[in-house]
Amino acid sequence: MNKILELREKRAKLWDSTKAFLDSRRNESGLLSAEDTAAYEKMETDVVNLGKEIDRLERQAALDLELSKATSSAIRNNPGGNISGEKTGRASDEYKSAFWKTMRNKSSFDIQNALQVGTDSEGGFLAPDEFEKTLIESLEEQNIFRQLANIITTSSGDKKIPVVASKGTASWVDEEGAIPESDDAFSQVSIGAYKLATMIKVSDELLNDSVFNLENYIAKEFARRIGAKEEESFFTGDGTGKPTGIFNGTGGGELGVTAASAAAITLDEIMDLFYSLKSPYRKNAVFLMNDSTVKSIRKLKDGSGQYIWQPSVTAQQPDTILNRPVKTSAYVPAIGSGAKIIAFGDLSYYWVADRQGRSFQRLNELYAATGQIGFKAAQRVDGKLILPEAVKVLQMKA
Repeated sequence: MNKILELREKRAKLWDSTKAFLDSRRNESGLLSAEDTAAYEKMETDVVNLGKEIDRLERQAALDLELSKATSSAIRNNPGGNISGEKTGRASDEYKSAFWKTMRNKSSFDIQNALQVGTDSEGGFLAPDEFEKTLIESLEEQNIFRQLANIITTSSGDKKIPVVASKGTASWVDEEGAIPESDDAFSQVSIGAYKLATMIKVSDELLNDSVFNLENYIAKEFARRIGAKEEESFFTGDGTGKPTGIFNGTGGGELGVTAASAAAITLDEIMDLFYSLKSPYRKNAVFLMNDSTVKSIRKLKDGSGQYIWQPSVTAQQPDTILNRPVKTSAYVPAIGSGAKIIAFGDLSYYWVADRQGRSFQRLNELYAATGQIGFKAAQRVDGKLILPEAVKVLQMKA
């Protein structure tokens, strides 16, 4: 942790010197020479790289903490009595052992019986509880939406979410006057489930190698693929065969600001976006944008001469713009004509619905000719912004 704090302090000092360099080298027109521009961009790249190293160290520290936890619990039951807290269903040791033996093609009748508790409707087997927990944790590292959105689990059918479309009002009434009716209007948002699937091929030799950690490999690789595709859809999905993203024209966030330029954004436009969001949502709001957009915003100052982008100097705290957290993703569109490049809002109003568990299936014959075994992973998930006014977006001029 001391190393992380040291890097944060170093990054903050480097950013201060970078700002001072930028201020001192601007000419009368407010521009930099080609040589000074190259020097500034190198300093800015160092700031970015330090931020990425800090993120890596924080993830490593979190993983070390998780792995250092006790692997067993103290025995608290009376000798000879019933064992309390015994795991059942997909959380049981029997199911977990049977699941991975089946993945390695070491099944038997006893194993098949044990797997009946997790039989999936499509012929695969639902992941054991511990393994699915590992997968979800990996998804959170890959997918920033799962850190910000509201995650729910549905069992079957569409999830109907009631939403207040308009609210009633009070009125001044004369003595003995009639009180006018003013009802709230309600609507419904329906969240379904779209199928997201991927497949991994593993050689027979690698699969049967006792040194090879099959569980860890599959968890991480499935997490990388599924997490990346999920995040892309949660940002830009059009709702056709996939979730509806917050930048989609229908069902996404409301338009807060349209930039005056197709290639640059100004401080006034960032401020307009900030205040286009109603104040109750601003207290939990975050900025979402591409790294290249952050690079452009780093050069903007407020009325008192302070840069609106500020690096974090506290562990586990993000960088900020106008004192609100900044999250970046490669799936947010970059600055370009007509592109929606920044979202600002309370992402807890974006609901991600997971349909049951993620299922896994071993494919024995499909790649038998090449000495490989296929593993298929599938999940059903949907995502929608339940309240569009909770997220505002900035769009570039077309």
